[in-house]
Amino acid sequence: MTTYAFDLKPCGRLVVGTVGPAGDRTFYLQGTQGRSVVSLVVEKQQALALATGIDELIQEIDEKFPPDYKQETPRTDLQLLDPITPRFRVGRLGLGYDPDEDLMVIFVQEMISEEEEETREPAAGRFWASREQMAGLSEQAKRVAASGRPICALCGNPIDPDGHFCPPSNGHASTKILQ
Repeated sequence: MTTYAFDLKPCGRLVVGTVGPAGDRTFYLQGTQGRSVVSLVVEKQQALALATGIDELIQEIDEKFPPDYKQETPRTDLQLLDPITPRFRVGRLGLGYDPDEDLMVIFVQEMISEEEEETREPAAGRFWASREQMAGLSEQAKRVAASGRPICALCGNPIDPDGHFCPPSNGHASTKILQ
């Protein structure tokens, strides 16, 4: 049975945010409950995958368990709370739903090396939140991820202001952002 390093049920706030300039940003997933603040490092792709998973799960939940109230527009303008002291870097993410409490849950598991796996279990935790909070988190994650460097249509790599090496162009041309 998994022992959770934290179990925020329910979260008062649930946020995806970044620290640093585009191209050198660190993404965080942060939840609060009362005075407890839990910050975790996530990858940009994990934040986007989480957003996609949340959207799909909300659609499925709404079909099986229609809300008996008018859903409020979720807040997507929440900022990370300082100081940001990450508990760990996330290796695995999962989603779930408790129909008895009408709460969705994000399961997280720490990324650890193969050597560490031999001596200890990765830390794990849960963030519980309403459908509205999760919808807001999804929108915020997509917005934050999109605010970074543009992606090259040819190779899928991020484009720096000075251009980038693009293998599909055979390395002879670099794509630059035009102002």
